[in-house]
Amino acid sequence: KECSRRGSKKNPHQLFASAATAGAQSIHWNSNWDLEQARLQLRRASKECSRRGLKLASRWASEQLMGLAHSSRAQTVYPLDEGLLAEECIQPNDVELYAISLFDLGEYSRAAHVLSSSSGAPSASSSATHQNNLSEATSPSSDESSLCQINPPRSNLTPLGTYLRAFSLYLEGERRKEEQVTELRDPLERTSLHNANLPRLEAELRREYNLGKLDAFGMYVYGVVLKGLRGTKRAPSRSTAWPEKRGIMSDATDSQEEGGGDHTAHRILVRSILLYPFNWSAWLDLGELCVDDPSIDQEVEELLLPISDHWMYHFFCVHVFIENKANENAISIIEKLANGNTSMEEEDGGDMGQGENDAAALGFFVQSAYLQSQLAMAYYDVRDYDSAHEHFLALSEREPYRLDHMDAFSNVLYVKDQKVALSHLAHRSVTVDKYRPETCIIVGNYYSSKGRHEKAVQYFQRALKLDRTYLSAWTLLGHEYIEMKNTAAAIEAYRRAVDISDREYRAWYGLGQTYEIMNMLLHALFYFRKAAALHPHDARMWCAIGGCLLGLDRRTDAEKSYERAVSLGDGEGIATRKLAELYREDGDEEKAAKCYLRHLELRYQSQLPGSFSGASADTSPAAFETVVTHVRVDEPEAEALLYLAYYYRDNLEYDQAILCATRLEDYPGPEKEQGKGLLRDIRSRMDQKAGERRHQGRSSPSTPAMGLRGRRDLSMDSKSAANAESSFEFSP
Repeated sequence: KECSRRGSKKNPHQLFASAATAGAQSIHWNSNWDLEQARLQLRRASKECSRRGLKLASRWASEQLMGLAHSSRAQTVYPLDEGLLAEECIQPNDVELYAISLFDLGEYSRAAHVLSSSSGAPSASSSATHQNNLSEATSPSSDESSLCQINPPRSNLTPLGTYLRAFSLYLEGERRKEEQVTELRDPLERTSLHNANLPRLEAELRREYNLGKLDAFGMYVYGVVLKGLRGTKRAPSRSTAWPEKRGIMSDATDSQEEGGGDHTAHRILVRSILLYPFNWSAWLDLGELCVDDPSIDQEVEELLLPISDHWMYHFFCVHVFIENKANENAISIIEKLANGNTSMEEEDGGDMGQGENDAAALGFFVQSAYLQSQLAMAYYDVRDYDSAHEHFLALSEREPYRLDHMDAFSNVLYVKDQKVALSHLAHRSVTVDKYRPETCIIVGNYYSSKGRHEKAVQYFQRALKLDRTYLSAWTLLGHEYIEMKNTAAAIEAYRRAVDISDREYRAWYGLGQTYEIMNMLLHALFYFRKAAALHPHDARMWCAIGGCLLGLDRRTDAEKSYERAVSLGDGEGIATRKLAELYREDGDEEKAAKCYLRHLELRYQSQLPGSFSGASADTSPAAFETVVTHVRVDEPEAEALLYLAYYYRDNLEYDQAILCATRLEDYPGPEKEQGKGLLRDIRSRMDQKAGERRHQGRSSPSTPAMGLRGRRDLSMDSKSAANAESSFEFSP
């Protein structure tokens, strides 16, 4: 049916080969986003992915289907039998139907056996050729002896059967690997284990691919197999061409090889996506490759040009940007996915059909829970906890039984110290699914907020029993061990996290903190720099680096690190306070006062976000009064206010000095009495100066100009005046 629709007399195998060679150029994915067409494509994708056992991709497609905006044509009867892609036209035969039922029940070996040729009567041409092709890959070993029981695939399989057999063998190998991992204690032995079925699958799928018998889903499995073989001793060599057995390939296959080059995971996955772009699992695997190896980004971007304007490509970009911590870019693309791409066409004066008009008026994925969760994660990564809390809260109210990303929501509640809300979230999560890793993380965070660290460790370990690759669990487990003063266990937990993903900056930062506690500053500096390289826009990383450099007596480098932290918005005020202390030790009062004033300004912005006018407290008297009057006074702020009060008094700016000293009257520390004494001294000086003026019969001079830059003390010598005139800027 698909061959007839495309006006071709080729058989399906030749159709897949030609489509892979052309890179799916004949399918015009780059066009205006049509709401009803997207609805139809997502319905078909959900059905097709479900039929092929890709549950995650099927659920994702259905979730985006529910997220589409409602339109006037929402009640249209969808023509599901028109415009089908080649993958959606394949009907399974009787054997494949039986294998699908076994696959759905999790009997992967049995499903693969059903789709393999009979051991007593192998197909005529498959035995010799196939065994020659696979002799190297399938040499039996102690852990692969069971592979010999699976015969070559049947000769009459459709592309659906080929995919199903390969995917069954892959999942069976993954299951056996997990079983072996649970029996091993040595971490090195665990990391050395690999899926034993991969070499055989690579050889089989390579042959099927060269013969043009793989559809988009078959290429997806081939790409996953190549991805799993990366870094193993069994990975195929890139520099070695296929052996002399290439003589059996057709001319079309040879041209395909010349155009495609080496069979690499990202190229095969891109070809799968170009043939069928609605398989979200293929996008996820391609995104993982791009994140792990940034050197392929440009090539992948060029290969995906035929689909670069499609909304599926935009979903992929959101995923990759969030993984790479490019959260601002992710947020802008999420807005485009919500609004659609028709606004640009309107600006160009182009004509739009009814579908484009609906999309322009109603938006596109405006109700997508997935996009809302990604938006919340983007705000969480940039530490905008208020915006993240808002989106997570709306998401949990919209889908109260949702657990995806709710562990990050619990982290936000933990940071905001909302223990009651965290308790409600933990109770609800346990009710929904007690044995989900996300639930264990949420409950562990709840016990940690209550100070019951042993109980929190127990739940984090339970999460790791359910999913040993759960990065957040390893990192949080390390944090709890730090609270319990168990540095050895904390280091082990953090190292397990970075072994799973070397892009987990929180684990690198935790390692740095642990070694800093142990006073091993060189080790701590190394790990802090690793964290800063992965998350360079986080002021905490540069504060930690500055602390280590200061401990190593590298004051100049420490000052540069603290200045970098201030330029990034050090909301906690650590860098500004440290810089002020360093400048005070150097006798540079002007820079020290600048740092203390900047510290109060940053603390005010973090304590009352959104209430700051944007004017600098250094140049605006109104902003200065607002900051000093409303900032919450703790020990660092009391120290800053006391220093500024003395500084303004010495510079004859009594109004500012009185304002700073007055704020200390409500602080219970020793600074309170010092502030009272300072107020008495300032009033005494003001009265004395007023008496002198009356005595001299002169009018009162105007109040000295506001602003630290350009202030002068009348009694300063020329050297001090030169220091006061020096400019000081916070810059990276």
